[in-house]
Amino acid sequence: MGTTSFLTRVRGLLRIRNQLVRECLAELLATFMLIIITLSSSAQKTTSFEMKGNILTSYLGGALAVMVGIYTAGGISGAHMNPAFSFAMCLTEQFPWWKFPIFVVVQMLGSFVSAGAVYILYYDAIWHYSNGTLTVSGPRETASIFATYPADYVSIPNGFLDQVIGTGVLILGIMSIMDTRNKAVPKGLEPVVVGLLVLSIESSMGANCGCPMNPARDFGPRLFTYVAGWGPEVFSRGNGWWWVPLVAPLLGAAVGTYLYQLFVTFHYPEEDSEILAEQGSIVLVNTAIDPDTRMLTKEKDTGETVPAGYPPAPRASSTASPTAPVTPLKES
Repeated sequence: MGTTSFLTRVRGLLRIRNQLVRECLAELLATFMLIIITLSSSAQKTTSFEMKGNILTSYLGGALAVMVGIYTAGGISGAHMNPAFSFAMCLTEQFPWWKFPIFVVVQMLGSFVSAGAVYILYYDAIWHYSNGTLTVSGPRETASIFATYPADYVSIPNGFLDQVIGTGVLILGIMSIMDTRNKAVPKGLEPVVVGLLVLSIESSMGANCGCPMNPARDFGPRLFTYVAGWGPEVFSRGNGWWWVPLVAPLLGAAVGTYLYQLFVTFHYPEEDSEILAEQGSIVLVNTAIDPDTRMLTKEKDTGETVPAGYPPAPRASSTASPTAPVTPLKES
């Protein structure tokens, strides 16, 4: 009873009513979960001689991390965790452009902090494996635990194309999973299916450059390695590779988005807009938010906390690297 009262008092003190702040906090936590599991899998594969070379373990960790991140904040912020996905949602008018830079900053911050947490977690292992020298290249390099680097035989143009194709497949796959007008995934299992999608892409397209497909996943940890002691080589290795995982996934997101529109959503039969709202794909814009107070309408009237997307649609999707309430993909 005392514990319950204590938690109630703490909740009363710390509860945030501003919807945007709540979304940012959830997005920060989801991104943190995604990156800490992903990088920890990579650190374990690199520094453990028993597991060295076990790439599948690293890929599996990354895929499961996506699933965990979506379950962490999918119903609050949509759990984008990836600027490329946020960009795709803006292109389909499922997410407002003014929120895009805010979410990118939050995602970068989450990935930077999680890289620091992984460094602390594997501090002894990293220094033992590297023989006391933090290097970006060579047989005992450890920089690739945190950021991606192309294989020696991969050129910048080939690596750029690799990221456009990989991210395009990722976004196209996520859109098909979230589109309930298509072959709907059972409600609640969308994060699992997206995780399997990520695993399939990493297993088939990861050899060239590690399949970042996420500007935040790559740049945040890369920036951490720069300030933590690996030095400026983290930006110069691979003929200045660092900018490719920042730019190419955004282009890939646009390609994947418009391919799905062109080949699938443009050709749905005309239906009543209310029916489409019930059957539609995803929702990343909370239309119930009062523009003046940034609070949900019901919350403002009653002081009661309600989940994002209130009132819930009949077939609300909680999906993957994205979600929230429900609206169909724009057929523009």
